[in-house]
Amino acid sequence: MLTATAAGTLLGALWFVPSANATQEQPARTEPSVQATTQARVTTTSAEASTDATRLADTGSFDTTPYVVGGTLFLTLGAGFVVYSVRRERLGF
Repeated sequence: MLTATAAGTLLGALWFVPSANATQEQPARTEPSVQATTQARVTTTSAEASTDATRLADTGSFDTTPYVVGGTLFLTLGAGFVVYSVRRERLGF
């Protein structure tokens, strides 16, 4: 019963995942956007100013703290379910 509930929950969650379509709704732009050009200029000038030999790509990362905390929480919850199941089996419930 628990497996069926977990599978149903997973399928319900996947229902809300947007699908990726390979077709374009609008024609592709041929001109670069102003924002990308400005960011490229700022990145180029700041990269030239640094004297460090190691140059890494600027990925524009965002705050991943909620994802790490949520993943850890769900991992702990899953491990708790495994421990509970093993304990129930060994005690003969």
